[in-house]
Amino acid sequence: MALKNISERVLSLIKEMTLEEKLGQMTQIEKNSIPPEDVKTYMLGSVLSGGGANPVPNTPVLWREMVESYQKAALDTRLGIPLIYGSDAVHGHNNVCHATIFPHNNALGMTGDSNLARKVGRATALECVATGVRWNFAPAVSVPQDLRWGRSYEGYGQQTEVVSEFATAFIEGLKGTAWDDETSVLPSVKHFIADGAATWGSSQRIDRKALEFDKTLAASNLGEEFAHLVEEGAWSIDQGISEIDEEELRRVHLPPYQAAIDAGALNMMASYSSWDGIKMHAQKYLMTDVLKGEMGFDGFIVTDYEAINQVDADYYKAVVMCINAGIDMNMVPYDYKGFIATLKKAVENNDVTMERIDDAVARILNAKEKLGLFETPLTDPALLAKVGCREHRELAREVVRKSQVLLKNNDVLPISKETTIAVAGKAAHDIGYQCGGWTITWMGAPGNITTGTTLLEGINDALGKEVNYSETADFSERAELGIVVIAEEPYAEGMGDKSSLHISAQDRALIAKTKNNCDKILVLLLSGRPMIVTDEIDSWDAFIASWLPGTEGQGVADVLFGEFDFQGRLSYNWPKTMEQDSFIWNIGDGLNIKETV
Repeated sequence: MALKNISERVLSLIKEMTLEEKLGQMTQIEKNSIPPEDVKTYMLGSVLSGGGANPVPNTPVLWREMVESYQKAALDTRLGIPLIYGSDAVHGHNNVCHATIFPHNNALGMTGDSNLARKVGRATALECVATGVRWNFAPAVSVPQDLRWGRSYEGYGQQTEVVSEFATAFIEGLKGTAWDDETSVLPSVKHFIADGAATWGSSQRIDRKALEFDKTLAASNLGEEFAHLVEEGAWSIDQGISEIDEEELRRVHLPPYQAAIDAGALNMMASYSSWDGIKMHAQKYLMTDVLKGEMGFDGFIVTDYEAINQVDADYYKAVVMCINAGIDMNMVPYDYKGFIATLKKAVENNDVTMERIDDAVARILNAKEKLGLFETPLTDPALLAKVGCREHRELAREVVRKSQVLLKNNDVLPISKETTIAVAGKAAHDIGYQCGGWTITWMGAPGNITTGTTLLEGINDALGKEVNYSETADFSERAELGIVVIAEEPYAEGMGDKSSLHISAQDRALIAKTKNNCDKILVLLLSGRPMIVTDEIDSWDAFIASWLPGTEGQGVADVLFGEFDFQGRLSYNWPKTMEQDSFIWNIGDGLNIKETV
């Protein structure tokens, strides 16, 4: 489906470009796999930092220097076409140490305030642009159906209308005043389409039969410490098969993409998942006929990370299928020489037409032109002051307090500052647990991996003194109130697929131990999704779903002591059992601070 409105600049460039220059524009490489000089040699269109692809040391200044080194190489090519640098800034500029880390999308949805998503998008854009990054692989517009999915926290909610509203607002925030303003950031709306409808057990990302022989490989080479996640269900649904009919696909999963197009989106990312027996990356009907044709999408489609390789064991065949289906840029991300040589051979063999190549390149150049990259390929270094600035951290704190969902309160909240308090749980004093996945590295990690305020520090600051704290609830004195912070360990993508969403035996033991030393118990759950608490909730006096609040943990303390009321309401149904067909709380549920349940 050829691009209809092409500027004179883009038309002129396409007429002048060699085949090699065109293929370079269709190629995106991971930064650890390419020196800047090869950007010039192969005339590449884009470089990215995946999760953890950071400079050493990881600082905003070195990020900027890194990105500029690639951009200057691109500008030194024959035609001087700027590249566009991409990063997974899915909850703030989260690969960068000292950046503001916002709550994940599901928490944003719990606020019920899409204007907050717009503000988060603007703050994220400013911190990205400060480091030279003008392309953000966000927002995810998934509508998660099965909470066992490890990407559930990337969805704003389980209602199509909520996802559309919040995604639109976030896109508007990334845009700012205009796409060609130097502080705008290109959103990558993902993952087209229906990844949130995949069926449990349908993923073929790893060979589960080989787990006993090579757990480390099965755990995506992350090391033996992560192998247990595979045993708990990792890669069981992510990148799986969406076994739904077209009516449901169009009714539930397609509208957020139309909303994104209406908001001016210029890029979509294809999904690893499959539908109607075909991998999405090879779905010509959905990408070309529906998205580019029926929906009028004039932007370009990028692959997910190394996703073309999954389409067919024969790489040549996979490349031909995906490019002909409508893929415009390949997130290779490693063997760029192999991809370019393969696609060149396909063109020479007439398996991919020059018309298809020209359309892809026109779409890519059109987006770069609309972003103003030809005029301002390098951004203002003064913007570095925006990274992790107080204004953005205060915004994150506001999102945290407005996303807290109070689900039980038996005369516990608001907490009097005269109450004797004991805090238990290692997650109470751990930035990594607060942030979850996609933080500094792909999976995230426990520990103080970046700067911020922990929940414990927020409580101490609110009280003006240090409360009694023990990771393991070893308290020598009895307290009137025990605050127990339990958490999912950080995860991302299919590594977070989990066959059981029950809270762990260790967490149950921690709560029981705290209860033995406290008159009442308040449980705070840090998680990327609802967890099964049906058998435990009756023994708790109060319960708050805190989600993954990011770096600004004092937002939790803001509501604990009554400085602000609870505003958060569920945008996901909270299941009673793993069947997920009956609910203990429903979408829209949540208490005010004066309510008792």
